[in-house]
Amino acid sequence: MQETGLRIKTFGDPVLRKKAKPVKEVTAGHRKTLNLMAESMYEHSGIGLAAPQVGISAQLIVIDIGEGLYKLINPKIVKRQGAQAIQEGCLSVPGICIKVRRSRQVWVEALNEDNRPVRIEAKDLFACVLQHEIDHLEGRLIVDYTSFLNKLKIKRKLKALKAGAKACKLQL
Repeated sequence: MQETGLRIKTFGDPVLRKKAKPVKEVTAGHRKTLNLMAESMYEHSGIGLAAPQVGISAQLIVIDIGEGLYKLINPKIVKRQGAQAIQEGCLSVPGICIKVRRSRQVWVEALNEDNRPVRIEAKDLFACVLQHEIDHLEGRLIVDYTSFLNKLKIKRKLKALKAGAKACKLQL
């Protein structure tokens, strides 16, 4: 498989902690970025990817939990309901899974790649992935949801990821 050219940023890269900028007007460049993000997500066997994870400060996400590809621009959660706790992994925090408590059902408003408003009602895994990817747009990671004790348990792995992120920066 040909690589997309988009590099997944890992824990320790400052771009992952910054709020992504809203998209003012959807352009051909945004559509191309969404397509490249989708390719990269599939290439890395992911089910969701946010633009900050590939070093782009824009409110763009792609999701496919096996029911078709969603490309969303400026997604916002407008309603939440219920609770669930799911073991989550993240392409930007490889090798680490954390049980995260999230809403079981969410309603999200966004734009599609044709600049048209969409409203999505999502439950269970789809709701979880939407919340996870929208967290990336706010600069939040799954490690932010774990307890202090669990952070101590994964400290070595996080330190190695941080060192790797710095090494990648030096190679650019």
